[in-house]
Amino acid sequence: MNKTFRIYAVIFIVVMVILALLDVNKKETTDWRKNFDVNEKSPFGLFVFDNEAKDLFKTHLKKIEQVPYEYYSQHKKEAHNIVVIETDIDTESWKKIMDQVSKGSDAMLIMSFMPKEIADSIGFHSSEISFEDENVLKFTDKKYQNDFIQLDKFPSGKGFSFIKPGVEVLGKTIEKKNTDQANFIKVKFGKGNFYIHSEPLFLTNYYLLKPGNIKYAEDVFSYLQDRETIWFVENHTNVSRFFMRFVLGNPALKYAWWVFLGGLILFIFFNAKRKQRIVPVIEPLRNTSLDFVKSIGNLYLQEGDFHDMMAKKAQYFLNKVRLDLLIDTQTLDEEFTKKLQLKTGKPIEMINEAITLIKKAQDPYASVMKEDLARINKLLDEILK
Repeated sequence: MNKTFRIYAVIFIVVMVILALLDVNKKETTDWRKNFDVNEKSPFGLFVFDNEAKDLFKTHLKKIEQVPYEYYSQHKKEAHNIVVIETDIDTESWKKIMDQVSKGSDAMLIMSFMPKEIADSIGFHSSEISFEDENVLKFTDKKYQNDFIQLDKFPSGKGFSFIKPGVEVLGKTIEKKNTDQANFIKVKFGKGNFYIHSEPLFLTNYYLLKPGNIKYAEDVFSYLQDRETIWFVENHTNVSRFFMRFVLGNPALKYAWWVFLGGLILFIFFNAKRKQRIVPVIEPLRNTSLDFVKSIGNLYLQEGDFHDMMAKKAQYFLNKVRLDLLIDTQTLDEEFTKKLQLKTGKPIEMINEAITLIKKAQDPYASVMKEDLARINKLLDEILK
């Protein structure tokens, strides 16, 4: 077992011990967020209401997870009941609901907030009417006057600060100071009715599980006719059941996730300085051809055979002229001179001097000096540039 592995093992054990101690000493916390989610069993979820809704509406209830705009664009409905419980609805969907109500449907809207333009169209203004820690919700209808519900946990205190004439008040909020504020109203709209309740908390798990409170909920929905009821349920699955929300919502998965992240961070930290092999330095291949040329050049200089070197230079030049310039080099006459001058663009004097030196190099009996070799080398290189 090497030293690095031992360090990892010790750190991992320490982390696990700390997490175990935290798990043993942790206190279960209650999620008091007002989520109004039919899948949530937290105090302010709608899990209990969702299970009881089938009995409450008998066999007439349909839960729809589409927004009202999509649903009513695809379905033509006779008069029916519409239920909306604390759900975000877009303006076009509200227009569809209002259109259905005007044609004879009834809408039960149990919401603490509605868009102002929709509320103005129906005929009320909602606002914060109570700042008390406890509220009592009661009916104004005599047949339900003995039914009430007490909100002792985080009441929203919402109600109606303005109601247009002709609107019927069905329920009110009673504070400790004995002040009454309307929180449940009935609004005639076209051939149908809007039933609007401003306090949706009475439908949550926390309150429905208290003895006697379900009677208040039954009374509220009793105003709807006995017919098909469409409940528009907001789809929380893709939001509240997001992968990480699901993992962090389960203690075992949550601690497994933190252990995984901790191990990953430790691994990255200890391997930040990565051990790299020594890369051998590979020397580039030497240009031996250059060495060979230098050796041959030195040999010729030592021997002093300038005539042979001059002949080889001339031969190399004529070969380049044949291949690159496509000029016949068999006869170095006036025609050859003109063609070479036209294709290279060099002065005619330079061309004539170069041809004279080439002919001298080709003559085996000519006397060649070192200066002749230097001159022909310079001229031929200049012409081929």
